[in-house]
This record gives sequence, structure tokens and C-alpha cells, in this order.
Amino acid sequence: MIKNYLKIAWRNLIKNKTHTFINVAGLSVGMAVAILIGLWVYDEVSYDKYFKNHDRIVRVMQNQTINGEVLTSNSMPIPLGTMLRDEYKSDFKYVSLSSWTFSLGISYGEQKLVTHGNYMQPEAPDMLSLKMIKGSRDNLKEPTSILISQKLAKALFGNTDPMDKVVRINNQYDHKVTGVYEDLPANTTFSDMELIAPWDRYVASQPWLKRASTRWGNNSFQIFAQLQPGVDIKKVSARIKDLKLKNIILQGDDVGAAFKPTVFLYPMDKWHLYSEFKNGVNTGGGIQFVVMFGIIGAFVLLLACINFMNLSTARSEKRAKEVGIRKTVGSLRAQLVAQFFSESLLVAAFAFAVSILLVVLALPWFNQVANKTMSVLWDKPLFWVTGIGFTLLTGIIAGSYPAFYLSSFQPVKVLKGTFKAGKLAALPRKMLVVLQFTVSVTLIIGTIVVFLQVQHTKNRPVGYNRTGLLQADMRTDAIHKSFAAVRNDLIQTGTVIDAAESGSPLTAVWSNNSGMQWRGKAPGQQDDFGTIPVSPTFGRTAGWKIIQGRDFNENYKSDSTAIIINEATAKFLGFKNPIGEIVKWDTEFKIIGVVKDLVMTSPYEPVKTTIFGMSKEKGDVLNIRLNPKVGTHEALAKIEAVIKKYDPASPFDYKFTDEEYAKKFATEERVGKLAGFFTILAIFISCLGLFGMASFMAEQRTKEIGVRKVLGASVFTLWRLMSVDFVVLITISLMLAIPTAYYFMQGWLQDYKYRTDLSWWIFAATAVGALAITLLTVSYQSIKAAMINPVKSLKTD
Repeated sequence: MIKNYLKIAWRNLIKNKTHTFINVAGLSVGMAVAILIGLWVYDEVSYDKYFKNHDRIVRVMQNQTINGEVLTSNSMPIPLGTMLRDEYKSDFKYVSLSSWTFSLGISYGEQKLVTHGNYMQPEAPDMLSLKMIKGSRDNLKEPTSILISQKLAKALFGNTDPMDKVVRINNQYDHKVTGVYEDLPANTTFSDMELIAPWDRYVASQPWLKRASTRWGNNSFQIFAQLQPGVDIKKVSARIKDLKLKNIILQGDDVGAAFKPTVFLYPMDKWHLYSEFKNGVNTGGGIQFVVMFGIIGAFVLLLACINFMNLSTARSEKRAKEVGIRKTVGSLRAQLVAQFFSESLLVAAFAFAVSILLVVLALPWFNQVANKTMSVLWDKPLFWVTGIGFTLLTGIIAGSYPAFYLSSFQPVKVLKGTFKAGKLAALPRKMLVVLQFTVSVTLIIGTIVVFLQVQHTKNRPVGYNRTGLLQADMRTDAIHKSFAAVRNDLIQTGTVIDAAESGSPLTAVWSNNSGMQWRGKAPGQQDDFGTIPVSPTFGRTAGWKIIQGRDFNENYKSDSTAIIINEATAKFLGFKNPIGEIVKWDTEFKIIGVVKDLVMTSPYEPVKTTIFGMSKEKGDVLNIRLNPKVGTHEALAKIEAVIKKYDPASPFDYKFTDEEYAKKFATEERVGKLAGFFTILAIFISCLGLFGMASFMAEQRTKEIGVRKVLGASVFTLWRLMSVDFVVLITISLMLAIPTAYYFMQGWLQDYKYRTDLSWWIFAATAVGALAITLLTVSYQSIKAAMINPVKSLKTD
């Protein structure tokens, strides 16, 4: 019986090639979208699941209150990590202090590379359950040891055994390779960590780090921990909540105590998808995109299913006699339902096969846009069980309405020729078309708003000239020691206009300080300033804009205690004319200039209050302003030659500031591109359905059109007659989609303090576009039907 069902289903599909093509094409695209989104969602929800103990690993974080606003941070003081390890052993199996993931120069012989790594305590490899290729996790106890990734080992040593080889970090410290671990997957927090060096070596490397070991107010580090089995994270958080506040008070740090710090533990399973906090409360994060794309995938698949249901029910009159004859010769309704389900399942099976092919073809591009390294999970039973189950579900959903609708026809009425589908029979189809385009139009508006938000923020004045600006990490003090000569040599090449050192790049603020005093500061007023040490030529190199006072001048000795502030700081200090005012912080600093706000942190947020001070200490970043009259390739070659002259042991690693700034928009641009891609596919599926419906209606009204032509109707009149029903349906869709899109996108924009407006033209342009797409889709069939010779169309069947 099943064989007969499939044979008849196959014959019907072959007989109606256009109908079959539209259904298979629509379903396959819909299923491909669902599979791609499914792979993306799987990658997101499995983030950090690579680590065996992911359910017990935590990050130590804190909330601090600044002028009534609660700020959440994972920057922590060293003494807290030490206390948790020594005094809370019943709660924590491992506790590890960690640096941030630094860009590091590493060399072995003549091989010099730039990589990324962390300085961590010996417990870290066990806590992260690193899979060791060579050596063991215990091999990080010696201050001169180092663990490296498989990828880094290959890059440094090729096929040579890396064990016990001595490498040099930042041309300063030698480390012996004591272990090689398996490369960490891209969907982990530590994916960039290609080496782990001992924490003790890091602390001993610089005086300020040694001082920070006892300072409860220095929040410059990370603390990771693994809970003991059976320990409740909430109870531990409650026990350690006031540790920092109590100790910072004991240390006499009144400024730090005023922030009322509260410590808490945050589980690894939430690091990626629940990373955003507002006023001390988690507000989600990446999970919002997971939900959004999951809904988009479901709706795109639903659109494809709607096409199938619409076209199947629309052709009901064509198959009415078949149903009547089958019922007359004894077919039960259940058998007819099974027959129609076999057709829908066969289409779904074909569509699933085609969708797999589409996924394989689209995945490289999809990975590039989504910044992923996903692959089809061929070896995972879950993938096939889900895929087959997904196909069955799709076939059942897509075939449910036609199966039960067609099988309900009365054989007597059908065979007498008195069967009429009735006006209400078309109502479900019209409702489904409205639903299709409501979803599609909502997606179109959403995609436009995301694009406009990114462009609006990109066009925000940044306060300096990004174009032609180069930045390079200064990992050693070789450049700093001879900076005047380096700068002169760079300028002499003719490819560089100026150069300067700074404590942070122009695209970030690496240092924040508080507890400053100034005239008129209100009692109890808290402050938190970004503090950036710079060399005298920083302003000229960056191209910042002085709006009051003057720039730094290396010839003025008094400038050693001078500062330049941005507009946000001037406003916060409350001075109408800040020039000459004194800011006290350990010593007295005089304000000599005010610059336009530099957008150095998130471009979606207000500019941070920032203070620039002239420093003779080594900077962390070398900034270079290129000569626009010289080609970039030529300039880079000459710059590298100068840098190598003064620091031959370090690799020349540079970044373009405008490219680094562009990375701040990566998430929103990625969301926009993916949403745009899925929107185009949704429109394609909807148009396929419209094309099929238009084809059916043209076929159904062939004789009516012939009669109208005989009576003198023009092609335009007939086109309008055929198109008006679809225009009405799309108009209803627009009336539903526009307020829906407005509601959701207005809510989305509220997450950004610097945001675009929802202008009326967005909705008007979308409406015009949707109507134009509709008319273009149905016009082919409408005009084709209108052009048929009435002699042919009026012939009897």
C-alpha cells in the first residue's frame, strides 16, 4: 500500500512540474535556512562546552556604584584571588589569577611570530581540562616554563619536537616549552590563547605588578575558579560578597570603599550568551540574537510550508474528481489523508536532500559572514535524527491542511459537477499569503533599521583623523629608549608625518583612575576617568582638535605636570573655562587644553571622561601618521626598516586604526548581513508562492479572461483585474507588519544611547518595495493570461 502511495505521489509530482518545482524550491530554501540557523544556534549554545568542567567553572566579578549607577566588571584585584585560594578551599577546587589575553612576540632562533596568550597560575590547565599533546598539565609550576598550543608549536618548530625548547617572549624573558595542548575551538572564551605563561614571572616583570599584589583597589586582573562538587554558586557568592569592601576599608582606601564593591561568581555557561549587565542586573546578551535568528528560521520555514498548503488547496478543484472517484470505489478518508501526506512527505524528502546540498555550498560564505568555523555535523547522530525528524515534521505541517481539506470533499457533489469551492474556501489561502508578507515586510524593515543604525554610528564624529593612522604594540622598551631618534628617522623617510607613544590605542582606554580632587567638587561626588599617558607629539599624530587652550609642548618643562582633557571631562568638572584649573591626584596637574571628544570606547555609548597626561615612561602603543602622498606599501616597507634598526629581535606587527575602529561595528554588521540574507530568502519564498498562486488563478479564470477580451477588455484592464486581489492582500500585510516592526525595532534601538531615528521613509520605502515586488511577481502570469487568443481560451475542455 505504501508503495502505491509513493508511486501515485510520484506521478502527481511529475505531472505538475511547475507546482512541484515551486514547492521543492521553496521548501529546500526554507529548510536550508533552518539548518544553517540550527548550526549557528548549536555553535552558540555549545560555547565553552569543550571544557570538561564548564558547569563548575566561574569568573569572579564585581558590582561598583558610581554616582548612583551600578557598573559590573570582571576586572579584579590580586589579593582577592589569593584570599579565595587560601581561605575558601572548601568552596573552590581551583582558583587562578590571570592576565588579560595579550598580544605577545615570541621567537625561537630566527623564527619570530606574534601570538596571543595569558599569564596564569599553575591550576589553570587542570581547571580548563586542557587536552595535552605533549607534556602534562602540571608543567606550569616553574617560573620559566610555558605551555603552547598545537598550532603555535607547528608554526615555531615545524615537525621538530618542541619539548624543552627555549623560546623568548617579547625579547625579554626565556621560557622552556614544557607542554603542548590541543588547539582550543573557536567557540570558546579562550580560543585566542595560544600560550600560557607562569603568573609568577608576570608579576615579577614590572614594579607596578608587585605593588598590585597587595592593593585591593587595583582592578587590573582576572580571577577564574572551579567550584568543589556539590557547592552552590549562590551560597558561595553570598559568602564572598563583601570581601573586597571589608579589606579595602582596612587598607584605608576611602575612594575605593565609596564605590561599595560587591563580589559575585558568574558561571562559565553564561559568559557568552548572557554577558551584558545594566545597573548591576544581567540583561542578556548574545542570547537575544539566538532567539531572534531561531524565530527567523522558524518563520522562513513556515513561509515555505505556507506555499505548499496554498498551492495544494488552490488546485483542489483539479483533484476533486480524483477524490470523488476514490471515495466511490471504497477509499476511506484515512487512506486519502495518507495519500496526500505521502505526496507532501515525498516533496519534503526531495527538499531535504536539496537543502543539504545548498547548506554545503553556502556554509563557507555563511561562516565568513558569521565569523564562525562551523561544519555540517555528518558524524553526529543528533544531526541526522534532527534532520529526518525535521523533514517528517515539515512534510506533516505542509501537508496537513491539503490532506484533511481535500479528503473532506463529498463524492456525490464532485461527480455531479456541482462541487464549488465557495468564496470562503479561498479565505485560508488569503490569510496565509497575508501572514507570509507580514513576516517578510517585518524582516525587511528590521534589516533596514539595523543597517541605518550601523551607518548612523559610523558617521559619528570621532574627534581625530583615523585615515592613514598606524598603531603598533610596543612590547619591549627598545623603541622607547631611542624614541627621539626613531621618530626622526621615520619622518626622514618621507613616508611618515609624525609619530607618538601612548598608554592606550586610539580605539580603547586601558587605564581608569578615580579619587581626583578639583575646585568645586561636590561632597560625595564620585569620579572615574580614563587616564592615558602620551608623548608630546600624540595630538599632532592623532589629529585631535584643540577647542580651548593649547597642545603639549616638549620644550615647556611645566608640561610634565600638565594635562589635556576632553569635552566630556570639562563638562563633568563643571568649569566654564577649565584652562589653568588644577586637578589633584597624588600631585597637582594643570589643565592646559581641551580637545573635542575622542570616541575611543564603544561608538554606541557616550564618550568616556578622559584625561591625557604627558609622560616620559614607556608607552604601550606606537602611533604613526602616514604621509598621504606616499603609497601604503612603500611606506610600510620603510617604516619596518626603521623599526627593525632599533628593535631587530621583535616582529613588526602593526594595525590600521580605521580598521580597528571598524571592528567595533562587527556584531551589528554581522547581524545585519545575516538578517538581510535571510530576508532575501524569505522574500524569494514568498514570491515563489505568489507566482504559483498567480499561475493557478490565471488558469482558473482562463474562460473569464477570454470572454472579457471578446467584449473589448484591454491587456491593461485584464492585468489590473488579475493583480488587484494580490495588492489588497499585500496592503493588509503592510498594515500588520509596519506597527509590528516599529514596536520591535524601537525596543531594539533603546539598547543604544547613540542611535538613529525610525523615520517615516523607512516604512514608506518598504511599502512601495513590497508592492513593486508583488506586481512584478504576478504580472508575468497576468499579462501571459491576458495575451492568450480568446479563441483558444473559450474552447470547451
